[in-house]
Amino acid sequence: MIVVSDTSPITNLAAVGQLDLLRQLYRTIVIPEAVYTEMVAAGKPVPGAIEVQTLCWIQVQSIDDVQRVAALQSSQNNIDLGEAEAIALALELKAELLLMDERRGRVLGQSCGLNVTGLLGILLQAKRKGLIPLVKPVVDELIEKANFRLDNQLYVTVLGSAGEAE
Repeated sequence: MIVVSDTSPITNLAAVGQLDLLRQLYRTIVIPEAVYTEMVAAGKPVPGAIEVQTLCWIQVQSIDDVQRVAALQSSQNNIDLGEAEAIALALELKAELLLMDERRGRVLGQSCGLNVTGLLGILLQAKRKGLIPLVKPVVDELIEKANFRLDNQLYVTVLGSAGEAE
């Protein structure tokens, strides 16, 4: 299974000590060079930066079609370089899944025919596979430690999907 990731799923999971969920769920994660650069050359410590440099199951790959990246960036969705490269790489590799949290990037990826999931979808899948016992404590930790933002309705919906409704 080919899975391409944008920055946020990696940094957020690393911030709460759950990065290995990606390996357990997908075996290998491919990131474009722009995502690698966002994490490694940020000028300040970024959760997951060491891991993307050292873990063999996170692979960095360059984009062949730089014109596609430019076209994606100039689309009305106003997405950043990491998101554009992640979408372009997922298309080039015919990836089964694109991991991305930002709404505009997700919408653009889906409009390009990609299967897209974000951090909350990853956590739901991890619970279904028995990799984590509960979604709620991980989401609460993401909000507290990683400044992960989600509105209350989505929070309630995700917990309901996890069978953890309050």
